[in-house]
Amino acid sequence: MATSKADAETRTRQTTLFYQMATLFSICVFCALLYWLSESSKSVASQSTGGGSRNIVEGTVSINGTVPIGTTDRDFICATLDWWPPDECDYGTCSWGKASLLNLNGGTLQDKVVYERKGGPCPAFVKNSSEMFGFSQGCLPMSRWDELNNFFKQAGAAVVFGLNALSGRTLAADGSAVGAWNSSDAQFLLRYTVNKGYNVHGWELGNELSGSGTGTRIAADQYASDTNNLQMIVRTIYAGFEVKPLVLAPGGFFDANWFTQFIKKTPRSLQVVTQHIYNLGPGVDNHLIDKILDPSYLDGGSQPFSSLQGILKSSETSAVAWVGEAGGAYNSGHNLVTNTFVFSFWYLDQLGMASSYDTKTYCRQTLIGGNYGLLNTVTFVPNPDYYSALLWHRLMGRNVLSTTFSGTNKIRTYAHCAKASQGITLLLINLDGNTTVKVHVSTENVISNGTLAMQQQQNGRTKFSRMSRGSNADANTREEYHLTALNGDLQSQTVLLNGNMLSVNSSGSIPPLEPIKTSQSDPITVAPFSIVFAHIANFTVPACEDVN
Repeated sequence: MATSKADAETRTRQTTLFYQMATLFSICVFCALLYWLSESSKSVASQSTGGGSRNIVEGTVSINGTVPIGTTDRDFICATLDWWPPDECDYGTCSWGKASLLNLNGGTLQDKVVYERKGGPCPAFVKNSSEMFGFSQGCLPMSRWDELNNFFKQAGAAVVFGLNALSGRTLAADGSAVGAWNSSDAQFLLRYTVNKGYNVHGWELGNELSGSGTGTRIAADQYASDTNNLQMIVRTIYAGFEVKPLVLAPGGFFDANWFTQFIKKTPRSLQVVTQHIYNLGPGVDNHLIDKILDPSYLDGGSQPFSSLQGILKSSETSAVAWVGEAGGAYNSGHNLVTNTFVFSFWYLDQLGMASSYDTKTYCRQTLIGGNYGLLNTVTFVPNPDYYSALLWHRLMGRNVLSTTFSGTNKIRTYAHCAKASQGITLLLINLDGNTTVKVHVSTENVISNGTLAMQQQQNGRTKFSRMSRGSNADANTREEYHLTALNGDLQSQTVLLNGNMLSVNSSGSIPPLEPIKTSQSDPITVAPFSIVFAHIANFTVPACEDVN
């Protein structure tokens, strides 16, 4: 079939977009991959953000800068790729297109994948309602694995690959998977990978088989035995390597008793404990936005982070916590919710909350695919959460600071030492659509040139000063990044930064994310339904000494 020039140009632009987006992230999990956000931020002053609101209230964020309450990995922000074929449909909508590891140019089925061996069959996934997850067993061709690794190398990605943990097991009448893991397929893939010189950051065993499982489950003691087996395989195959890949597991939903038993029995064979987060419920739920804007509901999301932190602290393991997959709403999310501006409230709150409980890496489901991708499945254009992730990566350093907020429960606050810079970065999320909040900052053990006071408003619009970097006034200013939805529509797929629309150009390059500069003597003005990152460079606290 002939291809038009316009079609060819579109595909070229999509490929360019995907590669550019991929180089900004890193690490790949869940038989998926993650990409590090790597661009440095720019500091050109921008236009004012704003809009009026019915109410203006004041509040105070208190930051304890004595010691960090958590420390993230340098690659904290990551995103996944999944296995779903184009005919995976949820609630009558097929939202995956060609966004699978198997067909993307440039999940759940992970535990139904076999790896092609020379001369052996390599069947594709076929829709079959009688099979678990609605698909037959599928195969990863080694030619595709070669293509993927070429892409990973070009993108500079650190890859974490999820292995099939159901291999060799039988399904019991109670729905559990019994028997030991048959590791022969996995050993073949690991040896092939090493022989080809491909760099894999980590190997994860299984997907959503912990606790009650999804589709089926494996007992904690058996899973621990299988994880110990995987560690021995990694040590053997990578025997001559100074740095060996991580071993991660179980990649499932948190169950306190199951995780406690599992961690107790893997004290030396497990480097990362991974959990999945879909705390908003099914994607078909028509009340997702209500949940996202409810501070009490968001607060409830801290429970698995807190519980897992407690288990790790009380055990003999040296393993750390990751979120291996988080899409918020399961079954592919919800179109015009999980791929729009409103979802950044949930996503950034999760990043802040997870890091506060010493979670080292947070992997978003997905980079592309479903209704919760950071990139549009068809055009590869960034959705709003992509820019939220990019700003976090550029601005939020590794050390996490304790914060409290007084004034309204509709403001969510998080603070980190600044990324690759002096001072701190504050994240403020306003869940109130009718109220502007003027935020004063109070810190303990801080060396600063002043305190924060009332900021002037004119005609309902906030006025910002513009100063060039390097001026004498820089020590008394801060950089702010205000995110709002286009036309105030929470379900818009277009986000504004300091009042300017963020969109890629014709070649697929992302726009510069430029801050505005404000006087440090003024409070931070957080407009209704907005998100603000504020970098306060001359706030020096003990927790931020010698970091980043």
